[in-house]
Amino acid sequence: MVMADRPEVNTASTPVAAVTMLGLAENMVNALARVPFRRPWEGPSGTVQNMGVSVTRQVIRSFMGYSTGLPIEEFRSMERFLDDVCKVVLPPWVALRDGTSMDACDVNGIPGLWARRHSERVDGTVLYLHGGGYIGTSPTMYAAFVGALVKGTGCETFVADYRLAPEFPYPAGLHDAVDVYQGLLDAGVDPASLIVAGDSGGGGLATSLMAELSERGLPRPACLVLFSPEVDLELDHPSVTDNAPKDILPWNIPVTSYLHGVGPDDARVSAVFADPDWFPPTFVVSGGDEMFRDGIQEFVDRLGAAGVETEVHLEEGMFHVFPILMPWSEPARRVFAAMDRFVEEHVRPTAPDASDAAFSPA
Repeated sequence: MVMADRPEVNTASTPVAAVTMLGLAENMVNALARVPFRRPWEGPSGTVQNMGVSVTRQVIRSFMGYSTGLPIEEFRSMERFLDDVCKVVLPPWVALRDGTSMDACDVNGIPGLWARRHSERVDGTVLYLHGGGYIGTSPTMYAAFVGALVKGTGCETFVADYRLAPEFPYPAGLHDAVDVYQGLLDAGVDPASLIVAGDSGGGGLATSLMAELSERGLPRPACLVLFSPEVDLELDHPSVTDNAPKDILPWNIPVTSYLHGVGPDDARVSAVFADPDWFPPTFVVSGGDEMFRDGIQEFVDRLGAAGVETEVHLEEGMFHVFPILMPWSEPARRVFAAMDRFVEEHVRPTAPDASDAAFSPA
């Protein structure tokens, strides 16, 4: 399910949606036309990686700028169209490339996608919270990344289709994440083999989930894996302005619709203000050129001060969620290899098909 398919969510009429998609196409053409004038071959790495960074930065930044400027009903219609394209293209490709199937399913009433390889051995279960700044994207859009995640770690993965702002501001998404976590436990998933992971807004939601699990007296997972987590919604660190010309994020990062009156310094939404001593071993990835860099570093420092086992990977010259957007790059490959080792060290293998019996495709 994409947000536009929820009965509470409004979408644009077909003609308006068509015009919106034409505007997106024009925006993407303009973005690519600007690339040669930015000397994309120059940078701290090899020519191919420098070109990849420059093209990806320009295209994604333009896409985000265009998207966040749309009325919400047009944004949802555009998102539905992109999700439909991903449903056609990505699952067959992931099945061929990684031997991973993508099946729609509910866990404790929350929709999402199960990604599995159906091997004899399942090394663990991942609850993945996708990014999108708490306002956009869908599980299907993450199929390529999740397929690689399943193949590398040997873990089955459920990508939760949690509710998004502005239609569902905080704490709706957090409640959905808790429900999925509880549903996995109820189905017999051992916390010692359970990983919570997420990127960007999903990474921030994963840290909020840790605090909520502690509040509710639920067992903590084996480990936490975070890619460029959005852990400081105050957005007042130097990197927010210093890295704005180099990151993929728009300079005016939207958080108000998610907070809906909750203070950005509230520990429930910004982990840099939380007490992280209950956190499990945590793997954190960030880019040296991303706007969230300083906030992530402050979060990492708090984890270390609390005695939480932490493995940190800061890749210089890389932007927000680079392992997802440039998985072929050398920095991303280093991160994936390190993540696979981290998961292997901290997760207890589970019985084969442990959750297959509990969750069948919808």
